[in-house]
Amino acid sequence: MTLQARPDERTPSIGTDSTTLELDAHVFHSWSAQGALKPLVIAGGSGCEVWDDDGKRLLDFSSQLVNTNIGHTHPKVVAAIQEQAAILPTVAPAHANRVRGRAAERILEVAGRPFSKVFFTNGGADANENAIRMARLVTGRDKVLSTYRSYHGNTGAAVVATGDWRRIPNEFARGHVHFWGPFPYRSEFWSTSPEQEVERALQALGRLIEAEGPGSIAALLVETVPGTAGVIVPPPGWLAGLRALCDRWGIVLIFDEVMAGFGRTGDWFAFQNTTLNPEGVVPDLITFAKGVNSGYVPAGGVIIPPAIASEFDSRVFPGGLTYSGHPLAMASIVATIDAMREEGIVEHARRIGAEVLAPALAGLADRHAVIGDVRGLGVFWALDLVEDRETKAPLPPAEMARIKGALVGAGLLPFVQDNRIHVVPPCIVTEEQVARAIATYDAVLP
Repeated sequence: MTLQARPDERTPSIGTDSTTLELDAHVFHSWSAQGALKPLVIAGGSGCEVWDDDGKRLLDFSSQLVNTNIGHTHPKVVAAIQEQAAILPTVAPAHANRVRGRAAERILEVAGRPFSKVFFTNGGADANENAIRMARLVTGRDKVLSTYRSYHGNTGAAVVATGDWRRIPNEFARGHVHFWGPFPYRSEFWSTSPEQEVERALQALGRLIEAEGPGSIAALLVETVPGTAGVIVPPPGWLAGLRALCDRWGIVLIFDEVMAGFGRTGDWFAFQNTTLNPEGVVPDLITFAKGVNSGYVPAGGVIIPPAIASEFDSRVFPGGLTYSGHPLAMASIVATIDAMREEGIVEHARRIGAEVLAPALAGLADRHAVIGDVRGLGVFWALDLVEDRETKAPLPPAEMARIKGALVGAGLLPFVQDNRIHVVPPCIVTEEQVARAIATYDAVLP
C-alpha cells in the first residue's frame, strides 16, 4: 500500500487550550453531566495523528468515534469537498444531482448484489430509523428485535433498539424486544465453546420469536460486529442462523454496518468477511455511516434491494430529510471510496490486522494479566480488561480512568468504553504506528 502524502505535516499553533475551553463552555455535550467537563482539545489532524492548540500531538487509536477510516484530512477528500462547495454547496433532496447519483453508484458497487438503491440520511441513527420504518411498511408488522449488547443511535426508534444503558431513559418508542446474542468470552448461555454459544443463542432467539408471535415481528436488527458493546465478533454460523430464522418467518434482516463498514474489518462490509460469514449470508437491508466518508461531512444511509425498493414504486415512502444526499457529503463519499480503491486501503486494513495487530495484541496479553480477552478483525479490536482472569471480573472504573489518562499523557488517544480499550486506528495505520501504540499500552498497563 502507498499512503497518500499529506501536503503539510507541520503542527500549527492556533492558540491556547484555555481559549478553546472557555469557548467550549457554551457547548452542551453528548452523554455527559455538564458541570465537571474538561474535554480534550483537538485543533487539527493529519493521517493517524491529531494535535491540540499548543501543538501536542497524539496518535489517534480511537479514529474519533471509530469513523475516520481514511485518516484525518486526506487531501483527495478535502479537495473534493472544496470543489463541490464551489459548484453547488446544497440542493434539495427532491432534485436529481450528479454527485448524489455517483455516490449511490459507488456504494452499490462495493455492497454487491442484490442491492440497487441507496436512501441517504444524515448519519447512522437515522439510517437505522429509516430501515426500521421500511421493514414495518413492507411487512405490515410492528415489532423490532435487537440485542442487549448493541448501539444503534440516538433517535426515537434507534435508541430504543439500542441495548445498553442509553436506552433506559429514552424508552418512548413502541414495539422493541431485546435478546442476548453470542459472546463466548462472557456467555449468557453457560457455553463451553463458540459452536455451542451460537447453537444456544439461536435456540433462545428462536423461542423468543415464537413467544412474541412471528407474525408480529417486522425486523431483526443487529450490528454485524457489535462495536461500542465490545467489538464482539460473532462465531461462524450466527449470521446464517439469523438468516434462516428471518426466512422462515418473513422477518426483514437488517445489518447495522455503521461502525463495522467501509474497511474497518478488512472488507468493505463486515458481512463480506469470510471468517465472520463463511456462508456468505446477505441481509435484506444494510445501514451505514461513519467510514463511508470518514465523517468529513455528516452522512449515512440505507442500502436497499429491489424486493424492498419496488414496494415503493407506486406507494409513497413516508420519510425524508432536508439534507438527504447533501452534495458536500456526496462528494466526500465519492472521493473516499475512490481513494480507498486506488490506495488499497481496505486490503491494507485486512493485512495489518492479520499480520501486525493480531500478533502484537496477543503478545501484549501474554505480558499483562489484566488483559482477559483480545478479539477483533482488521483494524477493529478490543482488549477486555479484568481484575482476575479466572473470574473475569471487569477492571473497575477508577482504574480504567487512570489508564485512559496515562495513555493520553503518553501521546496516544484511546477509545475506552466500560472495562475495555478498543484498538481502532484508521485503516491507513502503519506498522511503525502500531509499534508505537503497543509500546504505549505496554508502558501504561499494569
